[in-house]
Amino acid sequence: MLIFPAIDLFGGKAVRLYKGRYEDMTVYSSDPPAVALDFKAKGAKYVHIVDLEGAKEGSTPNFDTVCAIKKRSGLFCEIGGGIRGMDTVERYLSAGIDRVILGTAAIEDEAFLLAAVKEYGERIAVGADLKDGFVAVKGWLETSAVTAEDFFARMERIGVKTVICTDVSRDGAMQGTNLPLYQTLSEKYRVNITASGGVSSMADVTRLASMGLYAAIIGKAYYTGAIDLREAVKAARC
Repeated sequence: MLIFPAIDLFGGKAVRLYKGRYEDMTVYSSDPPAVALDFKAKGAKYVHIVDLEGAKEGSTPNFDTVCAIKKRSGLFCEIGGGIRGMDTVERYLSAGIDRVILGTAAIEDEAFLLAAVKEYGERIAVGADLKDGFVAVKGWLETSAVTAEDFFARMERIGVKTVICTDVSRDGAMQGTNLPLYQTLSEKYRVNITASGGVSSMADVTRLASMGLYAAIIGKAYYTGAIDLREAVKAARC
């Protein structure tokens, strides 16, 4: 299993939200590329980046910061948040970002999703942010009428290779990840699933790895020291 430590961006800073609430935001660093360099020093090869402002606005206000993370760290970088048109996809990929994540657009604009997957294949991932069994959109501010099951079945039909699945109720709460959810999804659907939200202990890491998941994202647990990233990377390889 791969480990993707996370950098959530707001105003050019590395922050974390509590259960997806923008009013419950903690700033952890004013130098996100330095955070990525620390990931690298601890053995990580990947970084998961979210532009929280972009997710709300459908724009790319932190584009330069994202590119700086890639340039300074050299890590495999995936970015989500505000990517709602082919021009934005092309802008990120042309700048050297390795993979882009479509969230709201994957729900609301299937033609765009199909075009992106056709053009860029595995460099396109999709985010499934779940609230009470339904997919949330627009930076978790709204909940769609699409169920998790319908969403995953649709992604499988379209040919999406990687889905980042976040249980919003667990995100930033340090209450453990939703193991039954990932177990069910991994058994039912033939897509690479990245577990996100609430991965807050080494026990979470080892359990997810034992399920054979593609990857797991570590966010707040890194920033608070609840998980030693070096140990998590080692454990995920076992």
